[in-house]
Amino acid sequence: MDRIFSLCLSSFYLLFSQPNNAYLNDSFSPYEEIYPEIGYKTVEAAASDFERHFHQELKLPLRVPPISFTHHFGRFNNLDGERNDFYEVTFINNRLPEHHYKITVRPNHFKLPSKKEYIVKTFELKNGTTSIYMEISGFNVLAFEKEDWQYMLWIDKRVSEKVTPEVLVDIANSIDYTN
Repeated sequence: MDRIFSLCLSSFYLLFSQPNNAYLNDSFSPYEEIYPEIGYKTVEAAASDFERHFHQELKLPLRVPPISFTHHFGRFNNLDGERNDFYEVTFINNRLPEHHYKITVRPNHFKLPSKKEYIVKTFELKNGTTSIYMEISGFNVLAFEKEDWQYMLWIDKRVSEKVTPEVLVDIANSIDYTN
């Protein structure tokens, strides 16, 4: 009888102590599955969609922040009308959530206004353009205009010691690589 009880107890333990594969698969989806489900694709494909929509070439910075990323995705947000349409590139790290960087680009005539309470400092880019450095809900943002586009470089505030405003300015200046 003790042996049967031990077997039942062991079976009960094995049944309820082991992770359920169905649960594991439902609770964790890799970024390669999650991001495409919400409209992201390759950076190049999304940029191509954006350029076709606005009939204009898009230049992106050559540099990225000096932190590690495991994934990067692009998305063209084609919403009702053109006022809210924009291009977005997102760089993320699946092991370090604070390693989050994104670039958003929209036409200048639909640019997002800079609220004075968010502005921390201004910088001059190498082409003479003024850029605005802001703090917006968990992100440090460098906004500037170039060739009919408003660019915004967003970096998670938690990496502000590594990704300073000057680093973002260097990234912005890397757009002018052909000059």
